[in-house]
Amino acid sequence: MSREDAEMEMREKILTFIEKNSRVELKELAVILGVEEAIVANELAAMEEEHIICGYHTLIDWEKTGVEKVNALIEVRVTPQRGRGFDAVAERIYNYPEVNAVYLISGGYDLLVTLEGKTLREVAQFVSDKLSTLEAVLSTKTNFILKKYKDHGTVIKESKKDERMLVTL
Repeated sequence: MSREDAEMEMREKILTFIEKNSRVELKELAVILGVEEAIVANELAAMEEEHIICGYHTLIDWEKTGVEKVNALIEVRVTPQRGRGFDAVAERIYNYPEVNAVYLISGGYDLLVTLEGKTLREVAQFVSDKLSTLEAVLSTKTNFILKKYKDHGTVIKESKKDERMLVTL
């Protein structure tokens, strides 16, 4: 295996592991990968510098905090901009602070926008006042997230185990 291939493999292993557990200590990650801690630290720093690693996030079950939050998935049909395609419209949308993510998607709509608000009304107001009024936006479809079961590969609510005794006759 070439040095370049080994480096790519090391990066993939690091990224795969920290994607599931970004709180892992460098020392522990080095042991798991069988390399020196300095190698892991240098790879992480390089990948942050190259914007391969774009950020570190904490997944929170907001229902358990008592804080009211409403999450929505907004499907948006747009007219692509000459010379920039969907990028210009996506940029205008992702610059709103309420917007968590914007994806270019295939299917009946062009963009999928995820956003967060305090109430259904607040989210609906954002869609009607800000999103739908953008010149390139042709139509929107709002889907409210009622319950999260799994997010970013993590199960939010563990299923309750059946604790009844098995009885056979």
